[in-house]
Amino acid sequence: MPVETMKAVRLHQFGGPEVLRHEEVPVPEPGPGEVLVRVHAAGLNPPDWYARAGMPGVPPELKPPFDLPAIPGTDVSGVVEAVAADVDGFAAGDEVFGLLRFPAALQSGAYAEYVTAPASDLARKPATLDHVQAAALPMSVLTAWQFLIELGHDEPSPFQEARHRPMALGGARVLINGAAGGVGHLALQLAKWKGAHVIAVASGAHESFLRELGADEFIDYTRERPEEVARGLDLVLDNVGGPDSKRFLRTLNRGGALYPVYFGEFDDEEIANLGVTVTATQVRANGAQLAELTPLLDAGTVRVALDSTFPLADARAAHERAARGHLQGKIVLTVVQ
Repeated sequence: MPVETMKAVRLHQFGGPEVLRHEEVPVPEPGPGEVLVRVHAAGLNPPDWYARAGMPGVPPELKPPFDLPAIPGTDVSGVVEAVAADVDGFAAGDEVFGLLRFPAALQSGAYAEYVTAPASDLARKPATLDHVQAAALPMSVLTAWQFLIELGHDEPSPFQEARHRPMALGGARVLINGAAGGVGHLALQLAKWKGAHVIAVASGAHESFLRELGADEFIDYTRERPEEVARGLDLVLDNVGGPDSKRFLRTLNRGGALYPVYFGEFDDEEIANLGVTVTATQVRANGAQLAELTPLLDAGTVRVALDSTFPLADARAAHERAARGHLQGKIVLTVVQ
């Protein structure tokens, strides 16, 4: 072990970005099936700020265990420092990236100079990406992949009894709401890769960005309501989701589907009468799927956009940027320069 302590960002209490503290902590040790990663960059995701705030609005019985103090973060890119005796797939010096332990652990310690990671959650970093780009990907690209391409697991959904089954996208008319964000801009590219006609919904400032990524049509939600102008859709991926997601039901053809990333309330009778399907899933860590995505990333078929980067010590500023919203791509913390 090169050092016994490291710099990390920790929560000692729940609250706003000001509760994030950059401090000295012990370096973790990998357990069975784990590797120790020297973190080069850590990506930010909505669960980071939900957890930091104490998950307000979530009933206590539904909150996952989350003991303080805790180091936030689940998305990581870095270099393997050490491996447990039972790990065969990785060795010290390997460049890796992954979504760590999610959703079993809401936060997994990625905002740090070192983090332990289940080997099964990791894949080798795409050769054409630097660590900052790779750290921006795992949760967002796996969400897009598991919603649109392949679920990849048999775990029951926390949102519904029905199993989520991605529909065939070749020739489909697909609307992506919240298309400029982390999941949205990656989902747009995956849908285009599968041969879909993609309509992107975002504010006007993002139009050129989304058309460059392949959007066939663009709707500026600040000028017109997408649910009123879009018709004849086969699929809506709603990255905003929540209570208002049902507004998209009447944009769908019979046999179409609505995938709300943040599940809301729907009327079963309305869904049945319209002849559509509403399903969602919970993204899960999956190193094998990241490995499957790697050729698409190396070929430039799927590109990740960076909204902004901040040094690890400035995690508070990174969370403040997230709170302002209207992201174009992802926010990343840089750890090793």
